[in-house]
Amino acid sequence: MNKEQALEKIAREIIACALCKKDGTGKAVPGEGSPYAQIFFVGEAPGKEEVKIGRPFVGRSGKFLRENMRLIGIDEDDIFITSPGHYLPLCRAPSKESTLHGRTHLLKQVEIIDPQIVVLLGNTACIAMLDRKVEIVSEHGKTVEKNGRKFFITFHPAYAMRFPEGKKLFLRDFQKLKKIIFSGLQ
Repeated sequence: MNKEQALEKIAREIIACALCKKDGTGKAVPGEGSPYAQIFFVGEAPGKEEVKIGRPFVGRSGKFLRENMRLIGIDEDDIFITSPGHYLPLCRAPSKESTLHGRTHLLKQVEIIDPQIVVLLGNTACIAMLDRKVEIVSEHGKTVEKNGRKFFITFHPAYAMRFPEGKKLFLRDFQKLKKIIFSGLQ
């Protein structure tokens, strides 16, 4: 089975998964992007726009994120982007139980794609991928290694859009990410 088929199999698993649907609504958003991505973005959960069409990061925060990716030279065709939550949460954010369950699918996707760096957009992404809560305000802009993989911590784009200081720090983090990517992935 090639990478495309393996990722499609995981997408079908997510769509059929009762636990993924348990605390959410809308159309499943299993993630999208290149099976050969060097950069793997992880968010929190899809919003209202995302669950209408089944694509991640297409609403306001997604447009902000994608615009900033382009500004630092990241081509959307060269990334993979997803979240531990695959449905619009019935509550404000995915529960810890839902996040940890969604992690099972995320880990499979990361294993198949084998990116050079995983960008963690906010605390839910950190819980899912690092298995711990992170104080984003103090750890943003840092790269941590776990199980031989690099993880870059930054704010969720929704936070950056909501708070002027958060936006300034998010943009600064993206400049750090640019240096990491273009010095380490060449």
